[in-house]
Amino acid sequence: MKASRLAYKLPRPLRAHVLHFEAVIEVAVAAFAHRLPPGARVLDAGAGEGQYRRYFARQTYCGVDLAVGDAAWDYSRLETVADLTALPFRDSTFDAAIHIVTIEHLPEPARALAEIARTLKPGAPLLVVAPHQWEVHQAPHDYFRYTRHGLEYLLAQAGFEPRELRPVGGYFRMLSRRLLNGLQFFSGGARWLMFPLAVLLLVPPALVLPILDFLDGEGDFTLGYICVAVKGNTWTERS
Repeated sequence: MKASRLAYKLPRPLRAHVLHFEAVIEVAVAAFAHRLPPGARVLDAGAGEGQYRRYFARQTYCGVDLAVGDAAWDYSRLETVADLTALPFRDSTFDAAIHIVTIEHLPEPARALAEIARTLKPGAPLLVVAPHQWEVHQAPHDYFRYTRHGLEYLLAQAGFEPRELRPVGGYFRMLSRRLLNGLQFFSGGARWLMFPLAVLLLVPPALVLPILDFLDGEGDFTLGYICVAVKGNTWTERS
């Protein structure tokens, strides 16, 4: 998702404060990889440039992507270029899978999740990160946003049992991110003249607002969700 270039130039602790979603994803992927045994075969379904490969140095990593999301990306390190709704692997090939901020780019997400399930061994874990309050990105390949309940439903239909599903931040972190996103409207041409004023108006509250995020206990305004599920189908739809 888009974010201010200014935020990426901040010192690491401050960058993690304002780019909370990215920081939490990194922690979640690292923890997921740490729990897997050495030599486990891991499918990265929607790998992009393979930015999470480094976390699976002890495992056998397989990055798969259709390679159409971003023309500026380097897809040369992918193990396989393929449609996630028609994966070129046998049943029960992988011991685990990750699916990170990719599901919104799939016109047929249910079919893709079913294919991922097919290629996983019984009981294999899946880490999914799905957006909720995001702007349009990688257009025109941007189709859906997900609530907790929609994500649970799709996973269950594909044969997964959600074990953990949590929002990444709430209303105040979402608002902070939106303020930083606003800086993009003051770049290019004569608008650069207004950029210093935009920084003064938008950045200070963006730095303070995350402190108040504890007030949104439900996380209904979250930027997105992190979910760990396992291949199985014992989950029943909640009322």
